[in-house]
Amino acid sequence: MPNRPDPSHIAVNPLLVWTGFMAMCAGMFMAILDVQVVATSLPTIQSALNINPDQMSWIQTAYLIAEVVAIPLTGFLTRLLTMRWLFVTSLTVFVLASAGCASSGTFGDLVSWRVLQGFSGGTLIPSVFSAVFILFPKERQAIATTIAGVLAVLAPTVGPIVGGWLTETYSWHWLFLINIIPGILAALVAVRSLPRERLDTTELRSLDVLSLLLMAVSLASLELALKEAPTNGWTSVYIAGLLCLSVLSGSIFVWRSLIRTRPLVELRTFRDRNFLIGSIFSFVLGIGLFGSVYLMPVFLAFVRGHNALEIGMTMLVTGLAQLVTAPIAVALEKRIDARLLSAAGFALFAVGIAMSAFQDPQSDYEAMFWPQIVRGVAIMFCLLPPTRLALGTLSPDKIPDASGLFNLMRNLGGAIGIALIDTIIYTRSEPLGRSLLERLQAGDTDAATFIGVPLQTLAEHKGGLDEATMAMIDPLLQTAATVQALNEAWLVIAGLTACAILCLPFARRVAPAD
Repeated sequence: MPNRPDPSHIAVNPLLVWTGFMAMCAGMFMAILDVQVVATSLPTIQSALNINPDQMSWIQTAYLIAEVVAIPLTGFLTRLLTMRWLFVTSLTVFVLASAGCASSGTFGDLVSWRVLQGFSGGTLIPSVFSAVFILFPKERQAIATTIAGVLAVLAPTVGPIVGGWLTETYSWHWLFLINIIPGILAALVAVRSLPRERLDTTELRSLDVLSLLLMAVSLASLELALKEAPTNGWTSVYIAGLLCLSVLSGSIFVWRSLIRTRPLVELRTFRDRNFLIGSIFSFVLGIGLFGSVYLMPVFLAFVRGHNALEIGMTMLVTGLAQLVTAPIAVALEKRIDARLLSAAGFALFAVGIAMSAFQDPQSDYEAMFWPQIVRGVAIMFCLLPPTRLALGTLSPDKIPDASGLFNLMRNLGGAIGIALIDTIIYTRSEPLGRSLLERLQAGDTDAATFIGVPLQTLAEHKGGLDEATMAMIDPLLQTAATVQALNEAWLVIAGLTACAILCLPFARRVAPAD
């Protein structure tokens, strides 16, 4: 039987439990923030370490692959180490790995430390959502979930501004050094505050090493395929091989997990209808959340030419809307059926995403303000009710495994969403550019306005654009085609987000939090 927190500790020391939980939230925030702060400063790191451009993405990919492998192991590691010591150990390793990243002098050193950082950070995220349902009574779970949820979705929003400011004000080393002091303090607070449980060393004897290898290979090859497919092509031998390897190793892993009495990851939790539907919502939220956080910097950097700090300032609107909405979400979650709130949240989120699908090359902060407000308001209702739907009715011994799977689905959704966006950009930009050019050649004033070609220039070349004019407008045409491709990506992500609502009729009602 998995370890359980001492209920007397929780009953007698509620303030201590809240303190420990906030320390866990701080650790989770650092783990999520670390991805975004580094992403905005990759060019600076590339220059400092003299890294080849085609190798740069591995600084992020190494972290993400290690993270996605670690997330589903949270249940096993919680049973082995206990929630308290898993968090403290993971955060300690994360801090050490951060120091290693900051001291790296070569590309190989940095990638190695990023793998360790990603693996330790991957267990911090689901541990927090497990703690919500293990540490707190039902009437406190809504506020705890909201705190964790706000930080989980706020980190990607503030990441660009934090990363840009640190890099421009100090140096790229501070992208990692900022984790050290908060990490040490959070680990010390957690040791003192989290419930003490007995270590269960017998769990180590039941470790299925083959399943561990199969799961790691399946998830790593899938993550790598999703990253490389947009540039290599989905039908290339390399990508097809990675996907086949992922499916084969994943299938064997699932089979072993279902036949073993004590599997590495408890996949049988998916038999619970509400957990399955909640996980689908988590997957779709990953597509919309990671997709929108990816699309905005791409537009602002490559179309508008903003730097990391300016991008961060623009994207801060979403985070502020989340903070304002959080107490409202808590109040409603205590009174309204989680299914209805989830439907409203995903419908509003889809609308907010679709509102960004009508941008032109001149769009900037003003055009992005209201779509961000709508998305920021919606996000808390896309996270809080589905989390209760998925985890709120499970027994405490099932929650660590379930939380790992729930959070894994969100990360996989994000990886697939970004791969889909990149595929749309790479495959649609060229035909959209040709279409715009044909309209321009035909004298379409709407096309000229969208591209940014003066109408007087169009009027002077009614018989067709000459070579000199074409050379002048070609950069404008390419930018306009990219914007149209980005708009199509926004629409696709919005449609997928809205489709999640179709699952709701199959979910069972979950009692409100109070």
